Amino acid sequence: MSSDAREWVWEHSSSRGTARLVLLSIADRVADEQCIAWASLSSLAERANASRSTVRDALDRLLDGGELEQLDDLTGPQRSTVYRLRIAAKAVVGAREQEAGAGADATDEPDADLPLRISALRRYGIRPREVPESSATDRKPAGPESGSSRRKPAPRRTGNRHPDVPETGPQNRSEPKVNRRYSSSGTGVTSASEWQITPATHAWARQHGHIDRLGEEGLRAADAKWRAHRADFKPRSAGAWAADWRSWVAREHAPSRPNLYAVPGNGPAPAGGLTRAEAHTAALLAALDEPTGTE
Repeated sequence: MSSDAREWVWEHSSSRGTARLVLLSIADRVADEQCIAWASLSSLAERANASRSTVRDALDRLLDGGELEQLDDLTGPQRSTVYRLRIAAKAVVGAREQEAGAGADATDEPDADLPLRISALRRYGIRPREVPESSATDRKPAGPESGSSRRKPAPRRTGNRHPDVPETGPQNRSEPKVNRRYSSSGTGVTSASEWQITPATHAWARQHGHIDRLGEEGLRAADAKWRAHRADFKPRSAGAWAADWRSWVAREHAPSRPNLYAVPGNGPAPAGGLTRAEAHTAALLAALDEPTGTE
């Protein structure tokens, strides 16, 4: 029977693109002339080589177009959704009755309902959906067997049409996460270009004789060189930038006396005017081959 359903899709379906692939995938699973088959959203996505959201939209278009029905009163293996190729079923039944010489039949009316033979579907793993006893009193009286299991196409965007798939899956909740590790608003870190010399840092430079040694112009030049070398560094806290800046200034040569450092002596003293912690920081920066301002 699947060959008859597939032939109808190829010859008469108005579906296009992914919707046509999805309809062919369902038709390929049809077992008898009722053109009923079960399929999960994940299996249809795999067969159509498309995303789950794309397949869901394709199913909505097929349901709205009337070529496909979703039978909510039935369920397939592993609670998969059950579908019926509505127009294809009428065409297949009509063709068989014409071959048998039955004459006029229900398929002469395009909107005529075809009865469902649920007992014939059990061999394919399709069975009525179980309803909890607690909700039995809330159910409306069942209509005729021919129409109780058939779900007419509903308007689009009326809810989840696929009970085997959550309305919002992980793929719909996944959004790009902003890395706030270096955000200045939450952790108090900033870039070297945005870091400002505080009065305490300026007082340190004056107290240790660096302003007298370099002059205000030289200090500004050392600061500009430091910011240029640190432009590509990752953001740090203000305290870390202050310690790094002091280490840089302490190593900076005087413009007129390039061999003069902050601390007098027979040889250059790279850690002049630094605390022990700042000297350790400077040694670590040198070990990492970071520029020190004395190149």
